[in-house]
Amino acid sequence: MKIRDVQVFGLRGRTPEGGWSNELQPDDCVHTLVAILTDNGPTGWGSVFTSEDLVRASLGVLRPLLIGETATEPERVSEKLHQNTFWLGRGGAITHTISGIDIALWDILGKAAGQPVGRLIGGRYRERVRPYASLLMREPERMADELLPVKAQGFRAFKIGWGPFGRRNAATDEAIVRAARQAVGPDAWLMVDAGGSDAYWPGGYKWALETARMLATYNVYWFEEALAPDALNDYVALRRAAPLPISGGEVLTRRQSFQPWLEAGAFDIVQPDVTKCGGLSEERRIAQMAVEHGIRFIPHGWNTAVGLAADLQLASAFPGTDFVEYLTGSPFIDDIAAGGWQLDSDGMLVIPDAPGLGLEIDQDALERYSGRRLTV
Repeated sequence: MKIRDVQVFGLRGRTPEGGWSNELQPDDCVHTLVAILTDNGPTGWGSVFTSEDLVRASLGVLRPLLIGETATEPERVSEKLHQNTFWLGRGGAITHTISGIDIALWDILGKAAGQPVGRLIGGRYRERVRPYASLLMREPERMADELLPVKAQGFRAFKIGWGPFGRRNAATDEAIVRAARQAVGPDAWLMVDAGGSDAYWPGGYKWALETARMLATYNVYWFEEALAPDALNDYVALRRAAPLPISGGEVLTRRQSFQPWLEAGAFDIVQPDVTKCGGLSEERRIAQMAVEHGIRFIPHGWNTAVGLAADLQLASAFPGTDFVEYLTGSPFIDDIAAGGWQLDSDGMLVIPDAPGLGLEIDQDALERYSGRRLTV
């Protein structure tokens, strides 16, 4: 079974809020789907946390290395792409694009084998997993309006992040968290994401430590991205001193970048993003390395239905991975998956057991948000 084509679908029109230095607009493209077509077999789907322009430019480099390759050997083919692009920006848009290709190749392998991807990358330790609703922070008086409708949908775990948190004063930070805890109730899981990968993040080690102490008083389950992405030594110190778990790692790519952070003990919870870090092949290796260092692996998932499907398969394959991130209100998650996603009565998501990622793409929704359909 050989690879004969790669097609690209940049998602626009309903891009969710959540900018970095500048707020995203609905027509901005930050998520791109890729489809890999084979000569006599299934089509595989992948997702890239990168704009369509950058994915297409990266494919200009990668396509000659990819077309004609064996479609059922994702790890070997992805490593070939990595090995042949060291000098072209390792860790940037090319690595992100390889992530989507790798996810799609695992989807193909699972379909060809008649098995869900999770069974192929480690086995199925669970049949369902708890999603946590991922929402932006608002002013304290608006937090209940953000959280209560999501709680009514059946979510029992919530992560709030970015917004004014860490950008104004300690009183505002605490007022936001207090309002969130009151809204979700004392028994819900509540996580806080400072958004330290934002441009010119102002919070340093002392701010992070004092904030961690405050969050612990509200029974916050973990403190995410408390520091700037390159502050390795500060992360190590924070993890040792903070009274609650410290998480991060969503901007790192490939296992080689994660290794010094895991060896140094920078995280209690590591959060690679499958649509950026190198795909399922790399994220599996990162997760295995984390487990060996006594660090929990919970994937970062601010992405698409395809990214969520990959995260669900990863969650099935690691015994300690009992959460996945769910970006609520995004049609790129809720509409593009044929049939959508439904929480069960316990607020859990069933992990698909159909072959591959267990996901079918709604072609009408794909056309609505990308302007094109899959061409076979």
